[in-house]
Amino acid sequence: MTTIRYLVDDVETSIEFYTKHFGFTLTQKMGPAFAIISKDDLNIWLSGPQASAARPMPDGRQPEAGGWNRFVIEVDDIESLVASMKSAGILFRNEIITGPGGKQILAEDPSGNPIEIFEPA
Repeated sequence: MTTIRYLVDDVETSIEFYTKHFGFTLTQKMGPAFAIISKDDLNIWLSGPQASAARPMPDGRQPEAGGWNRFVIEVDDIESLVASMKSAGILFRNEIITGPGGKQILAEDPSGNPIEIFEPA
């Protein structure tokens, strides 16, 4: 099992996003600050601003959502998924690009965290 922690702005909004668009299941919820969602062998820990993971570092840096590190979700039909997500108002950082390994695009969750959607060649 692989676990990724994502800092999010709103845990409820993030649960809805990941369960609706990517088929994750809510596994555990601890108040408004933290939830675990799962799909296959992947757990994502959604940590809101009230979670301990969002506390400032000793040097003063503040953990926050966004950035460029991401997990990848492989799909069979990237065009259909992207079209439905765009219709739902989901933001993307780019358009679908094609490389030697397949097609990819970066979607943003409601907190601005990137998710790479990838269709193998």
